[in-house]
Amino acid sequence: MLEFLKKFERSVIITLIVMMVVVVVLSIFELGWIIIHDIISQPILILDINELLEIFGFFLLVLIGVELLETIKAYMTEGIVHVELVLEVALIAIARKVIILNIAKYDSNKLLSLAALIAAVSAAFFLVKRFRCAVPTPKE
Repeated sequence: MLEFLKKFERSVIITLIVMMVVVVVLSIFELGWIIIHDIISQPILILDINELLEIFGFFLLVLIGVELLETIKAYMTEGIVHVELVLEVALIAIARKVIILNIAKYDSNKLLSLAALIAAVSAAFFLVKRFRCAVPTPKE
């Protein structure tokens, strides 16, 4: 039964990797289409702030997909979830949110909550990096 579960888990991970690759490839094409469309639309070669924010947001969305793919790949090869990679994905997702955020749309409580989230994830990332550097790795 345990062998069946290992094979099932591996097949699920491979399926997730294949689907993530498809999503990332389609996202890259979509990002390329957005850039080309924004560049050739009037006025040509001039991007307004909304177009730039859309491009940057989509760029970070593709980067999130790539980092998620890296997380799944690390889980497949090592059998563990790397907290550092998960926190990196979270930081990129938060950065994307901040870049595309319309500040006028939110009240001060929501903005303070977002700031607290940024501080918490950043502190967690810092502590994980600091802890990993402080603990000697066993020699093989």
